[in-house]
Amino acid sequence: MKIRRAELNRSCARLGQFPETPRPEIAFLGRSNVGKSSLLNALVQRKQLARTSSTPGKTRMIHFFEVDAAAHELMFVDLPGYGWARVSRRERESWQGLVEGYLEGREALRLAILLQDLRRDFSEDETLLLDWLAERGIETRVVLTKGDKLKPMRRAKRAKELRAQLGDRSVPVLLSSSQAKQGIYELWAAIRAIL
Repeated sequence: MKIRRAELNRSCARLGQFPETPRPEIAFLGRSNVGKSSLLNALVQRKQLARTSSTPGKTRMIHFFEVDAAAHELMFVDLPGYGWARVSRRERESWQGLVEGYLEGREALRLAILLQDLRRDFSEDETLLLDWLAERGIETRVVLTKGDKLKPMRRAKRAKELRAQLGDRSVPVLLSSSQAKQGIYELWAAIRAIL
């Protein structure tokens, strides 16, 4: 996928700050430190469009990125991570309200991409989130991240185990590695399919 342009549109800490745009939106969500910013950077072929950090909870606002890719103009939306970020409970709760407000009320949202570290089991957080998205009719994909951290045989086995953990949920699952650029083409294909 040829990326003509990718740049930050705005960062929002409140619902009323979201941009008004005709661009279809692709939202990236998942646990703190799962690799949302790294995957977003790999998709747009930039090293630091979305800021990455080894410190969980670095993304504290919703970031909107304008992306012009081949024949498509769209918006990538980097949502705050959930889980074990070292912030106050009050701040975590405000993130939850912000994220749910975005996901539930955003007409431009076309696809939610839930990232899951390939080395970790799905927790109740992920399964409840998948069910919440399904109840609202939000098109969703699961992307298993950090595929480069496991050897090929172990990687395939873990992907199969994680698919089984989803039970009867019919959400498509993709395997990726931002470092090795694995799964980037397949994820772009999934994005193009819903535009």
